Amino acid sequence: MARGSGGLAMVAGALALAGASPASAETPQIHYMLQCQGCHRADGSGSPGAVPSLRGMMGTFLTVPGGREYLVRVPGSAQSPLSDAELARVLNWMIRAFGPPAIAADFERFRADEVARVRAFPLTDVDAVRRALIRAIERARELESSSPRSGDRAIGRSGDQVIGRSGDQAIRR
Repeated sequence: MARGSGGLAMVAGALALAGASPASAETPQIHYMLQCQGCHRADGSGSPGAVPSLRGMMGTFLTVPGGREYLVRVPGSAQSPLSDAELARVLNWMIRAFGPPAIAADFERFRADEVARVRAFPLTDVDAVRRALIRAIERARELESSSPRSGDRAIGRSGDQVIGRSGDQAIRR
């Protein structure tokens, strides 16, 4: 998510020439373009074997403990020159844009104060943390698919995820 110092100014200038106000250059989509798109591509597809795809995966990190923090702590986020509020808006936009749709429709939005608290501790072993989170996502999907009432799962809100059932009682994470 590294950004050249003149990137936003160039976009703002181009928008001004096109009749748009410079304030419109401050959108999450523009920040994604300047901070993330270079590696993750415009469509979020990434580069197989080098840069992870965001498509259909971004929001799934919200379904497991530590996944929400992971999205803020990856180096591209944690070390981004974006303000905490801008980064929160970009992450929220990315989850809506890259889904999956069921999660994007109902997730707890990132807040600037949360981003500030979490990004102070960037990850040092991103690959290991990502692998562990993906394993947790896969286990949660298995539990959810074997649960007789998998529709009970609340997504993206820490502390209230139904991860299984014992009789009529929900097992919550």
